Amino acid sequence: MMIVTTEQVAGYAVAEVIGYVKGSTIQTKHIGRDITAGLKGLVGGEIKSYNEMMTEARKLAMHRMVEEAKAKGANAIIGMRMQTSTVMANAAEIITYGTAVVIEKK
Repeated sequence: MMIVTTEQVAGYAVAEVIGYVKGSTIQTKHIGRDITAGLKGLVGGEIKSYNEMMTEARKLAMHRMVEEAKAKGANAIIGMRMQTSTVMANAAEIITYGTAVVIEKK
């Protein structure tokens, strides 16, 4: 599945616009990660456990978006975007979204 942030793909034409697709996940903080984050806040540095958690969350949200697009018959997603927001204390949502399309080589 081709996924691009642009509205067009060089060398391809959009044959059919299927519509909006999205994938999301909500991740919560782990108490062990919170302790590590607190210590890193005192001394500085990257919080690797949070970085790993967010990387996995982004992958999961992307996977869910791709599965939705495939189920609708798409072979590409254009205009893809990714956002994060806090949904409650110690929990964040990652959402990916875009337009599912069928593209053909020109």
